[in-house]
Amino acid sequence: MRTSVGGRCRRRNPLRRRSDVVEAWTVLAVAVLLVLGAPLAGAGTAWWAYQDARATAAEQRAERHRVRAEVTGAGPRSASAPHGGRAYAYRATVRWTDPRDGVRTAVARVPAGTEAGDRVEVWFDARGRAVPAPPDGGLIWQHTLTLGFCAAGATAGTVLLGHALVRRAAMRRRLDEWEREWARTEPEWTRRRA
Repeated sequence: MRTSVGGRCRRRNPLRRRSDVVEAWTVLAVAVLLVLGAPLAGAGTAWWAYQDARATAAEQRAERHRVRAEVTGAGPRSASAPHGGRAYAYRATVRWTDPRDGVRTAVARVPAGTEAGDRVEVWFDARGRAVPAPPDGGLIWQHTLTLGFCAAGATAGTVLLGHALVRRAAMRRRLDEWEREWARTEPEWTRRRA
């Protein structure tokens, strides 16, 4: 008496069709790709995104400089967040003293709730334009994890879509095989009943 799984898989079965075998192997391939492929694709993409984001942040830190400036222009009348939501930054005139150029002014984004006379940190590029601060470690990790999860999800979605297409093709083939078999078998059954 054979009870091994390998013996059962190799046995000939008249009811097993080629489309059944293809579908069984497809399920195995899908399981391997979902368990190994999607996490590897996500990890690879995350590693690439982390390296790229760190290089971009280092480049921006080298190109930009931070100054501690005093807000001189008036901000919006209401600095509170609308409907309990997030408070937004706004543009205001700021003034600071540059060791080379003396007193300078510019328009820059300042946090909501900042009033005239408050001191804020503002970033400028080499041409003196106000720019956002370079990304910090938290933003780099957020970018890394977002791209990693998106890549893993896209890989899993692609694998599952491929599996659905293979199952659909296998079902179509299986129905065609059943139709041919019934066309051969049906005349014998109707003669026996008559």
